[in-house]
Amino acid sequence: MLITTDDALRRQAESWRRCPWLTLDTEFVREDTYFARLALLQICDGRTAACIDPLAVTDLEPLREIFDAPDVLKVLHSPDQDLEIIVHRWSTCPKPLFDTQLAATLLGIADQPSYAALVAALLGVAVDKSLTRTPWLRRPLRAAELAYAQADVEHLARMYPVMEGRLRESGRLAWLQEDCARMAEPARFRPDPEGEWRRLKSLARLQARAQHVAARLAAWRETEAASRDRPRRWVLADEAIYALATRGPQTRKDLAALEVLARDQLDRDAEALLACVQEGLAVDAPALVRDLREMPEVKARLQRLQQVLRDRAAAVGLPVTLIAPRADLEAIARQGDSADVPALTGWRRVVAGEALVASL
Repeated sequence: MLITTDDALRRQAESWRRCPWLTLDTEFVREDTYFARLALLQICDGRTAACIDPLAVTDLEPLREIFDAPDVLKVLHSPDQDLEIIVHRWSTCPKPLFDTQLAATLLGIADQPSYAALVAALLGVAVDKSLTRTPWLRRPLRAAELAYAQADVEHLARMYPVMEGRLRESGRLAWLQEDCARMAEPARFRPDPEGEWRRLKSLARLQARAQHVAARLAAWRETEAASRDRPRRWVLADEAIYALATRGPQTRKDLAALEVLARDQLDRDAEALLACVQEGLAVDAPALVRDLREMPEVKARLQRLQQVLRDRAAAVGLPVTLIAPRADLEAIARQGDSADVPALTGWRRVVAGEALVASL
């Protein structure tokens, strides 16, 4: 079923609204833009599946009621990119959610399996990957491409009841629900310029003032990328951020001497970039992050935490990264029980968090 008119979507949405659960997937293009461009949206209710053409349907609002319906569970696989698209398009995040990738990890099927791997493991079906790189914004889409897209939600509809039943039997359904509720916070998918410095992987190697310069540059880049709807790296590469942060250019000539900006970029953005450098240098505050090599006592605590986590993860048969990624452990090593991390909340605190805090 291909939905291309407002009336057809409205009628189908009324039917979907009465379903206890729906599987959902999207096809999109994100090559030269900041925001992904929605090209197709697929939904299955366990009996029939449909592809919705957002380039043809002019009123997509009937979907909002489904996304927000508290009595309709939305089933997706590794849904972050899908959710980001929906939040940008509808300003809402589908909830409640059921992430089949997370469910597979909690069930011990595999650690964050791909969609194709999960379909093969649960259904014994080999997913056709030949159409993965389909130009989804092209119209008309071929019948084979629509069938390929529709199959994604059909397979999800077959897998969901099996996985839900296994999670319920294992006592881990509440764990999944807890994580999916956190996953469905719209703020996770909106631009956050002031928090963009966290994307800079080598920030700890910079001096404190250089870190604050880098943070201002990262915030400016995020705002500009969203405003121009262009990929972050097109606006300002990480390498350029590190160069500006460490060298602290004061003039356009200084900027040009760094040889990290194209001529047109220099002409367009020199004033804004120099302002970011000045703002960062004016910050009189501690470093945003510190290299653990400079903090031997914290590094020792981190090593103890890693061993405790490995032991607890083995006891419950879960990957260590699902319970507490390294960033969580570092926060606990630095801040103890006051660290604001998932590892110290909910089911993770019961499984490992208490033991982690006790080891400090």
